[in-house]
Amino acid sequence: MANTSRSPGGDDPEITGPVPTRAPSPSSAARDDTEPTAANDRLALNGMGSFDWDLDKGTYHLDDVGLDVFDLRADEFDGEPASLSARVLPTDNERLDEAVSRALREGHLTFACYFRLVCRDGTLRWAHTQGRILRDAQARPYRIVGIVRNAEEELAHAEGMRTLAADRRRQTDSVRATTEALARAVTVRDVTNVLTDSEGLRRFGADGLALGLVDGDVMRLVAATEQPSAELRARDDLSLTHLVDGLPLSEAVLTRRARFLGTREELTTRYPRLRPYAEEMGIEAAAFLPLAAQARSIGALGLFYRDRHQFSTEDRNICIALSSAVAQSLQRAMLFDQEREFATTLQTTMLPRRIPEINGGEVAVRYRAGRSGREVGGDWYDVIPLPGRRVGLVVGDVEGHDSHAAAIMGQLRIALRAYATEGHTPATVVARASGFLADLDTERSATCIYVDADLETGTLRLVRAGHLEPLVRDSTGLTGWVGVRGGLPLGVATAFGQDGYPETRLDLNPADTLLLCTDGLVEHPGRDITDGIEALAAALRDGPRDTEALADHLCGGHPHRLGSSDDVALLLLHRAAVPGAHATRQMTQHVHQADPEGLAETRAMLRQALAAWGASDLISDVELTADELITNALVHTDGGALVTIELRAGTAPCIRLEIRDRSSVLPRRRAPGETATSGRGLLLVDALAGGWGVEPLGSGKNVWCEFPLAG
Repeated sequence: MANTSRSPGGDDPEITGPVPTRAPSPSSAARDDTEPTAANDRLALNGMGSFDWDLDKGTYHLDDVGLDVFDLRADEFDGEPASLSARVLPTDNERLDEAVSRALREGHLTFACYFRLVCRDGTLRWAHTQGRILRDAQARPYRIVGIVRNAEEELAHAEGMRTLAADRRRQTDSVRATTEALARAVTVRDVTNVLTDSEGLRRFGADGLALGLVDGDVMRLVAATEQPSAELRARDDLSLTHLVDGLPLSEAVLTRRARFLGTREELTTRYPRLRPYAEEMGIEAAAFLPLAAQARSIGALGLFYRDRHQFSTEDRNICIALSSAVAQSLQRAMLFDQEREFATTLQTTMLPRRIPEINGGEVAVRYRAGRSGREVGGDWYDVIPLPGRRVGLVVGDVEGHDSHAAAIMGQLRIALRAYATEGHTPATVVARASGFLADLDTERSATCIYVDADLETGTLRLVRAGHLEPLVRDSTGLTGWVGVRGGLPLGVATAFGQDGYPETRLDLNPADTLLLCTDGLVEHPGRDITDGIEALAAALRDGPRDTEALADHLCGGHPHRLGSSDDVALLLLHRAAVPGAHATRQMTQHVHQADPEGLAETRAMLRQALAAWGASDLISDVELTADELITNALVHTDGGALVTIELRAGTAPCIRLEIRDRSSVLPRRRAPGETATSGRGLLLVDALAGGWGVEPLGSGKNVWCEFPLAG
């Protein structure tokens, strides 16, 4: 197998070519003619061939078993190592040569190596050799003895063990992944989603799945990856999900024993009723697993295979372990669904059962429970008929997500409704509701927004207690948030003595839509609330024109709402369009004389209105003009001012600004000197506005000015 030559100085021989080697113990080395023969007989019985390589003479002896390993006949081997080298793959030949040379060079006693042989029919065969190096008194190698053997079975066994270990790791990972996915499941639907997706089937190694839950004396099918044809179902006089003997899922529930059927013959013999289903759906094997939790059968799981499936012990153990995890998860999910249904029912019964019809428009309301969490929330809405064909609108949210929050919500809704129907102003209604909540001696607070709406005139009076501002969409689709002055949340305001809530007036024009909602529509864990606010505004702008369809879209369809975990209450108020009338746009703000924030809020209202009407180029002129006229009203009269901005359409479209006060004294233009600190207001108005004037009223005056619109 290798060529050797002794160097003249007696150095170690050079080795070239492969050397099959496996060293026996020292007693195996030939010391006389008897001992090697006995040792060789024992090796032959174990399928091992022996070799004896004389390095000094360069001769190589290989016994008959060794020749068989190399697939050589006796007449094909001439005792030269080169005859064996021709059988070894060149790359493996180099490795063998390096292994022997290194052992000789570094003074090792043994060496070993696996290598591949080319048999006479061209096939490859793995072999293994191990040898022992004999040295003289000067540590010079002079002989190598060892064994060579066929390693095909050994390597096949090792590969099989590696494959088995990998399969076991995959099965363990599969069980762990399924258990983790089921641990995250909250509802029964979540559990079925885990089981029926492609990953769930892969974990079970199945092609199809059916899950049934016990409901009285019926097995209710809650999930199936594939359904039989309608004709087959029509022919079957009894659903396969009925809890009766002779059906596999029923048997699994009644006996609490798993059954594995590896062939179609075995399956249809055991359950004759399954024959048409197996033929139509291509089922060749099946496993039926009971689902039990706390010593109670809750259902059964059926797994279907389209190829003949031999269920090993490990396959069965994996299926049983996974079914146990499914049962525990289903029990938790069923309990959650029951409690959630009870909580949602409780919440719904506390909300108005009937929404009254209103004059001049329509109202749509929605409540949606959060998608996670077991407890009920404190969100609510209400629509209250008021005297004078007006209507009161309320949306609120009690702090917390439990039955206590729901109980407070019910009491607060009734109290606020009572105060509103007594005819109080919006500010008084909200202030009394705050006092009522404070008197309940609870640590909970609540936010709300209350609107007193007269749709015949379009006048809305709003009061906000720590709540989200309203959103308005006009007839052209322009959408914007309305700046409504706010106060502290209900209960908190009374505790701090700040329950004097400010009131904001808003004019809702024909075909406009007002949205009131709780923060569940814009807030979501892990997302910025600004993104939610922008998404809601876009959803209102692009949503359907029908009010009911728009409510459905906002509550469950727009992208930001998907996956929200909080409760949502919303109310849409739509003012009917007036046929044949020009669509004028108008916004109104009352500026109190003693309110330092009133002027800033009015500027914000003006900027918002002009931006929404596409007149942003007039913001500076209108804002400066309004500042001058409002300041005149606050300084020279005994009261506040009512500011109205209106978009007038027609042949000469313009922006009209009006400031009303309670003084009958008309403003007059003056000619101030160079050092005067006042008297230039009307000069500024005259320079900025396209036209202006004064209209005397019965109890005061109205100063108006108009700014023409281009196009």
